[in-house]
Amino acid sequence: MLSSELERFVAEDLGEWDDSSTIAPELEAWASITAKEDCVISGLSEAVEIFAYFGIHCEQLFEDGEFVVAGSQVLSVRGSARAILQAERLALNFLARMSGISTLTRECVLRAKSVSDKVRVAGTRKTTPGFRLYEKKAVFLGGGDTHRFNLSDAVLIKDNHIKLLGLAECITQARSRASFTKKIEVEIENLSDLVLAADLGADIIMFDNMAPPEIEKGVRMLQQRGLRDRVLLEASGGILPSNIEKYAESGVDVISLGALTRDARWIDLSLEIEQG
Repeated sequence: MLSSELERFVAEDLGEWDDSSTIAPELEAWASITAKEDCVISGLSEAVEIFAYFGIHCEQLFEDGEFVVAGSQVLSVRGSARAILQAERLALNFLARMSGISTLTRECVLRAKSVSDKVRVAGTRKTTPGFRLYEKKAVFLGGGDTHRFNLSDAVLIKDNHIKLLGLAECITQARSRASFTKKIEVEIENLSDLVLAADLGADIIMFDNMAPPEIEKGVRMLQQRGLRDRVLLEASGGILPSNIEKYAESGVDVISLGALTRDARWIDLSLEIEQG
């Protein structure tokens, strides 16, 4: 991470006067971080950077994106006892949040792939402001697709655009304004707009908040008109780990769900001083 970004995280966590950590003696200590539950571990490289900022040596015992079982030590650290206590919570927060996202993403990927080995599971921009990069990275480490990082990555024509300009004019404007390197995606809420968007040359069409049977019907309509192979099809809205298989069966290429970041539970990890 950028040094300025790391310093901002550290300043936020230490505050102006840290009386908690400074009561610890200035002696060398060993400590380990343990995963207290099964998970896909993520955030190790960030934790190493945090500890290094405090002058602490780390031994990484797993690679980011690996599955670890409960009770596994994932990181061993050595350095000033005081510095270890100062870095502890910030490092654990990165690990717990990112590992939670990676673990949930892996579950969703496995569920979707059990039905269709070609479908991709993607995140969304429903992320924590200032922490998006790490949440997106965690999605990737869990086997998911990061989707757009920001509005500049692709042109996404949403329902509010269509209400203001109409679908045809939206696509015309997008074609005239955006670089040829950018894909144009259209969010549709009914099947008449689906066919129109495909006819007008959209690169990606998103079925927004549509039930799997309706999506299947839309896929068949495009196949019958010879338009299916022209576009990537994405399903989004109302998708959860509990119903993702239904969407994977519908024939889409991509399933995007905000649940990967919105609903991910933090993984329980702990740091314990082993020797001082």
